[in-house]
Amino acid sequence: MMTNEEILRIAMEQSAEDIGCQAGDFLADSNIIVPFRPGPNAKKYYKMPIASNFISYGNNVVAAATDEVFEIVRKYIDRFSFYHCFETPNMRWLNERLQPLGHTVCFMAEYYLPDMDWLTEMSCDFELRTMTKGGFEDLYLPEWANALCEDRKPLDMLAVGAFDNGRLIGLAGCSADADEMWQIGVDVLPEYRRQGVASAITSKLAFEIMDAGKIPFYCSAWSNIRSVRNAIKCGFLPAWVEMTVKPVDAVDEMNG
Repeated sequence: MMTNEEILRIAMEQSAEDIGCQAGDFLADSNIIVPFRPGPNAKKYYKMPIASNFISYGNNVVAAATDEVFEIVRKYIDRFSFYHCFETPNMRWLNERLQPLGHTVCFMAEYYLPDMDWLTEMSCDFELRTMTKGGFEDLYLPEWANALCEDRKPLDMLAVGAFDNGRLIGLAGCSADADEMWQIGVDVLPEYRRQGVASAITSKLAFEIMDAGKIPFYCSAWSNIRSVRNAIKCGFLPAWVEMTVKPVDAVDEMNG
């Protein structure tokens, strides 16, 4: 098993690959900006165009920006403390300057890594089954849209299902979003929530991922309390946060 230090190092190296900085930049005591130049092994779910991405591992903020918004982003991270860069009062300052250029803050998310001192395989009152690639082809359905991704089927590697008398009631799946890091997604049918299903399938999948020699990671919106509680219950702890700037047109399209 890997140590917490090894897991964090690999995560930082991956984040550096994602935006084009050095892994050590996340440990600096001041904010840093670099040109946005994702490497060839950046996480698979990043969808261009991206004007800027902000990442913090709790020490500073490392921002990567295209030439068009570089000076705006530089002034922003020079003006505010790193943790305030992810807060809405200060984001208004950023958005006011981005919007005339056709850009806006889009995604914000918190990411979790397993703490090897806390990670525990949880149990529930239902049968659990591990499914390997090819064993969940008929599960690309709306109720399992967080666990499996129709648009990126080739990346879905493993899944753990919870069954009640043969009926699938919960599913955790993982996507090979990076060479060494697989992301977990979870769905539980509404009538089976608050019965320990999510934590059981999440934690079991985490150990399956580590048995495959990869690092499990977990992502949620900070406001998704149910998801956050599941992560922490299983032994995943907050590791880093990200904020992404995209074209206004792209965000309008997402909003329908």
